[in-house]
Formats: sequence, C-alpha cells, structure tokens
Amino acid sequence: MLVIVAPGQGAQSPGFLTPWLEDPTFAARFEWLSTVAGLDLVDYGTHADAETIRDTKVAQPLLVATGLVTALALFPHPGDAFERIGAVAGHSVGEIAAAAGARVITAEQAMVLVRERGKAMAEASAATPTGMTAVLGGDREEVLAGLARHGLTAANDNGPGQVVAAGTLEQLEAFKADPPAKARLVPLSVAGAFHTHHMEPAFGHLGHLARAVSTHDPRTRVISNRDGQVVHDGREVLRRLVGQISHPVRWDLCLETMEDLGVTGILEMPPAGTLTGIAKRALKGVETFALKTPDQLDDARAFCDKHGESAGMENSPTWRMVVSPTKGTFHRDEAAGATDQLAAGAVIGEVASSRDKLVVTANHGGQVVEWLVEDGDLVSPGQPLLRLHPHGAS
Repeated sequence: MLVIVAPGQGAQSPGFLTPWLEDPTFAARFEWLSTVAGLDLVDYGTHADAETIRDTKVAQPLLVATGLVTALALFPHPGDAFERIGAVAGHSVGEIAAAAGARVITAEQAMVLVRERGKAMAEASAATPTGMTAVLGGDREEVLAGLARHGLTAANDNGPGQVVAAGTLEQLEAFKADPPAKARLVPLSVAGAFHTHHMEPAFGHLGHLARAVSTHDPRTRVISNRDGQVVHDGREVLRRLVGQISHPVRWDLCLETMEDLGVTGILEMPPAGTLTGIAKRALKGVETFALKTPDQLDDARAFCDKHGESAGMENSPTWRMVVSPTKGTFHRDEAAGATDQLAAGAVIGEVASSRDKLVVTANHGGQVVEWLVEDGDLVSPGQPLLRLHPHGAS
C-alpha cells in the first residue's frame, strides 16, 4: 500500500522551488495558485532568504501550493492517482494539501484557507513571544513530565525519540536549563507556539471562514493529525483542519495507522525529507521516497506503481459509504442493524481496539443498501462498513 504525505512548516529552504519552475506547465499552475493566495510565491520559492520564508504568512501558502502542483506533475491524469493511493496524510499545514489532494476541497479553496491560516497564526504569534523546541531522545515519560513541569505543550509528537515542545520563550528557557536526561534540545526556526492554546485566536478566524467552504467526501483515506483516525466525511475533514491550529499534531498516531493499514511505501511531497526520515525510524521495512526535484518524477511514478493499490473508496452520486476510523473489532448497533433507514448522525456501531472504543455514525443518513461487515468482524482503518443510498438521491 502507498501513502503520500505532505510536510509541514520548517521543511522549506531557500531556492527549493527553482528546478521545478523550469517546467512551463508547473510554472503556470504555480503562478495561478500564487494569484489565488495573493502572494508572489514564485519569488519566495526561488529568491527569498531563509528568514523571509520562515514567516508563517509566506511559508504555509508556499508549502501547500508546492504540494498541490507537484501532485499534478506526479499524476498527469489525476483520476488515475486514486487507483494507486491507499491513503494521504499531512503534517500540520500539510494536511491542507492532503485534503485538497483527496478532493475534499479544491486547490483554490485550499489556497484561500492556508493564506488566512498563515496570516491569523502570524498575528497570534505576535501577541506573546513564543516558540518551539525539538526534544530528541530521552525517555518518553520523562520528556512529557518535563514539559508538564514547565507548562509546555507537546505540540508535535512525531514518534520514537522526537517530541516538539511549545510555549512561551521564558518556559522554553527554563526547560533548557532543566532538560530531560539523555535528551538533546534543538530550538526550531518558527514564529510561535503552533498547535497550542496560543493559536486560539487563529482558530476562531479560520472557523468562521470555513463555514462558507463546500466539501466533498474524500476519494481516498485521509489520516487525521488529531488522533490518527481515518476520516471519510468531508465536513469532518474540514472541521479537523481548522481545529488542528490549536491542537497538537499526533504524527505518532498517524504512523500507527499507516502500520495498521499495512503500508509498504511512503512518498513525501516536496520539500521532502523530514517525514520520510521519521518514517525510516518508526516503520522498519517500509520503503520511502523523498521527492525533492523534478528529475525524480519518473522514479517516483515507478515507486507509486510498485506500492500502489486503490483504497476502494470511490464515491458514486447514488450512494455513500461509512468507514471505520481505526483498527479494531466492529460491534454493530442493534437498532441500526434492525432498520433499513438511518437518520443523519445515527450511530451504526463502535470499533473497539486495545486503546479505546470509537463510536461510528452515519453522518449523512439514508437507506441501507448493504452492510459490508458483520458484527464482531475485525476491521482496518478506512475499511468500508456500510453502503447507504442518500436521502433525496435520484
């Protein structure tokens, strides 16, 4: 199975976009998304220095536009992509690129959202001097206890040996003076304490704008940063995109879901390297491909052909599917199993795993066409559970 991932802020470097813009088609598409964002992303991706592209207002649209246009270069016939992609995921702002790639929102909607997200987060960052520090190594429990002791948040949990602490500069300085045993602290070049309560003003602004955004259910599995769950409802994907601004990124749980899915290959969109590096440490035996320059495109397509398989989640205008958010045992709700009509939001059952129990609902409601699993069946993340004929469908 192939998973495509999109990196978050901090992956950018000066001039990384230069070789990509030598392709006239890539350049024209990129200029279009730059126009939508109202920023000269071409200049930022080719001539700007590290400090300039560190600016949240610049970095976030630059990364999302790069991911979206590269996806079209990788898959010249976009519809073919979903016969190969088993799941998508994005780290932090990379989730916006992943959502657009899965066809939850359009590229233009993605650029407006990320433009406003970057501006709002930059404003929130300016309110209080805050920052982030990577904590590499050390005992996990000791690291988390140290963060709690100094009032810091584990804003990114990236898997074995890498937690990112976030908070005020004073809190980070105190933590630096009292580090966990056998841990190395690396201050990050970011504008503020992202994915913490310090970003709540940005959350409110983006949430207001998101009310006007139309969505579609994804064409492949979308693995959520929030908790590693597979989300197959477009409105829920959008809700989580907004909420992640002030909530920690649980990339460790995303990696667990990839393992549960049986991933064999992970391809990272440019500017690539960070997420494939994490995957190499966390998912032993899984092949990775860091797509950095356009001369790698043929090899990247071969990688996709080698690992690709359809997620089996193709949408039809005459029915909808309810899927499992995680790995576990499915227990069907008695009332749902006894009816052929479900109201929007009706509970169809729960998925129980060793970690927790998750209630599964039919967000859209409709006529039951087919149960795709039985009570007590083991299910995987994103596995279809129930097929529904929507109310009002012709």
